[in-house]
Amino acid sequence: MLLERVVEADYADVVALANLAYRGTGRQEGEAASWNIEAGLVEGPRLTEATLREDLVEKPELLVWRDEPGGPLMGTVWMQPREDGVWYLGLLTVRPDVQDRKLGRTLLAAAEDYAKERGGRRITMTVLSGREVLMGWYERRGYRKTGATQPYPYGDGRLGRPLRDDLHFVVMEKSIGESCADGE
Repeated sequence: MLLERVVEADYADVVALANLAYRGTGRQEGEAASWNIEAGLVEGPRLTEATLREDLVEKPELLVWRDEPGGPLMGTVWMQPREDGVWYLGLLTVRPDVQDRKLGRTLLAAAEDYAKERGGRRITMTVLSGREVLMGWYERRGYRKTGATQPYPYGDGRLGRPLRDDLHFVVMEKSIGESCADGE
C-alpha cells in the first residue's frame, strides 16, 4: 500500500472518488456505488475541485492510496494533526468496486499508523447522523461515540444539499498511542 500526500495531478480522481463513495454519483458503466452512501440524507456533490483546493490550504495532509506507483487511486483519507496528540480523520474513501476485499479496514489501519508514527495518541472523527451502519463499522474497529455532536452546516452548500432538517455530526474517537493501556 502506497499512502502519499495528494498532488495536483490527483485532484480530479479524488473528487470523482469522493462523489462516488459518498453520493453514488459519477459512476461509470457497470460501477456500483458504495454500501454507505448518504442517500436520503444529502444530495449533490460531496466534493468539487474548488472546495478541495480551498480545504487543502488549511488541511494539507490529504493522503491518497495506490497499490503501486502510478496505479489507479484506491482510496483517500484526510489526516489532520490537532493538539496534544489528537488527529482528525476525514474523507475516508475506498473505491466501491473493491470494498468487498476489506480494503476500508486496511486503509483505516494505515491511517492510524500514519498518525501514531507522528506522535498521535488519539483519532477523532465526525460521522453524519443517520449513518448508523457506518458508525457501527467504525465501532467494530475500536471507535466509540463520545456523546458530543457538531451542527450540520446548513446554508453552506460545500457538502451538498441536505435532505433533512435534523442532521448533525456524531463525534467518534479511538485511542491509538502507547498510552492506550493507561486508560487514555
